[in-house]
Amino acid sequence: MDTGMPGVPAESKGRNYFKYGQKEISHLKRVCPRLSETIDKKGILVREVVPDLFTALISSVTSQQISGKAAQTIWRRFSELVGEITPERILAINPDDIRKCGISGRKTEYITGISKAAAEGVISFDALRSMEDSEVIAKLSALRGVGVWTAEMLLIFSLQRPDVLSWGDLAIKKGIMKLYGLESLTREQFEEYRRLFSPYNSVASLYLWEI
Repeated sequence: MDTGMPGVPAESKGRNYFKYGQKEISHLKRVCPRLSETIDKKGILVREVVPDLFTALISSVTSQQISGKAAQTIWRRFSELVGEITPERILAINPDDIRKCGISGRKTEYITGISKAAAEGVISFDALRSMEDSEVIAKLSALRGVGVWTAEMLLIFSLQRPDVLSWGDLAIKKGIMKLYGLESLTREQFEEYRRLFSPYNSVASLYLWEI
């Protein structure tokens, strides 16, 4: 079976991946010969996305500051407890049971707070889809437990926005520094690279993480 996306294994059909192709690759290779070498070496990168923004945010909160393996285990327990990840279902569960999944008390407060904000209409996750990137970041980062970096990752790995490069991501900054042989990176330099990679900063980010 063919998934229709180069580099995606056939057994992964049905999952959702960050979509990009020759248009984005050609642009990045043209504007940055150094990044071009990494692109040629790595080929198409397969990165799974979670299209449901609310689910993606709750998952992100549960996995903050823990290892990937631990995060997977905790998310599996939480998903089994809640079932369909909706604000109403989360709010119907005793917070003590959420904590028993391995989620800290503070994270439990964040999760229930986000769910309450969604259930009461303080934030509309559907409305976020039609907003500009800056508006999405502002709305999400206003929620307790959600920072700018988390909002930027959701722009990439949930909404699949094409032009996100996160100043708050240490690995991105290290990737740029290694790519260009820099010992340090100022915000002004970072913005220069953001302009260089635009309008495909999200794809550039995928490769910078690989460096």
